Amino acid sequence: MIIVTADGLGIGAAVAQRAAGLGHSVCVGYLHHRRRADALVRTVRDAGRQALAVRADTSEECDVERLFDTATATLGPVTGVVNHACATGLPARIGDLSIEQADAAYRSVLRSVLLCTREAAHRMSVSRGGAGGAVVNVSSLDARTGGGFLSVHGAALHAAVHAHTRGAAQELAAEGIRVNAVAPGVIENGRGGTGGASGSACPPWHDVPLGRAGKPGEVAEAVWFLLSDASSYTTGAVLEVGGGR
Repeated sequence: MIIVTADGLGIGAAVAQRAAGLGHSVCVGYLHHRRRADALVRTVRDAGRQALAVRADTSEECDVERLFDTATATLGPVTGVVNHACATGLPARIGDLSIEQADAAYRSVLRSVLLCTREAAHRMSVSRGGAGGAVVNVSSLDARTGGGFLSVHGAALHAAVHAHTRGAAQELAAEGIRVNAVAPGVIENGRGGTGGASGSACPPWHDVPLGRAGKPGEVAEAVWFLLSDASSYTTGAVLEVGGGR
């Protein structure tokens, strides 16, 4: 069973559908968009797989525990977790960033990854009776490029996610758990737009060598590779999906 934190669109939805297509049950953890999550669950069930949606604020310890409890009680032991908590809020330059924006971004990006990875370790560690598994953190290419002019704070948080990924991979390897990350660039968001920066006369992919935005399904393929046995000797890696940027 795979737990995916998602809002029912874009990358998270593509990952859930990919997992279902390969025969896995899926739990969708969402916060704000119940209709989207329910629609995604219906899609997974239509594919012949078990699925459920659980409302959870993944920056809150009790919600994370409840998410995992509900998922395992309904769908069985967790074997994979996709932390798709990469929203950093509205773009803001350094001088305009409020402390409230900074705190909200920290909770959404880094704290949620910390809590979900910890809970995954509790459930999947062989020393605790688990069977091992894989964790994939969906971050951002901004961790390397810096996210200048619009999201320096977000870039810093995603860089922290990469550091956490590498450290957790080392610590949890003996427990049979692999931890990796996928860092997407400019990706279509499922609402007719992209995840790129706004406020520019140029399209967000103007400096992408492949000349276009990526598709959620292309990111999902990278996520699935890191979840699957095809990457059984890969842990602590950050796989960039950014069109060469």
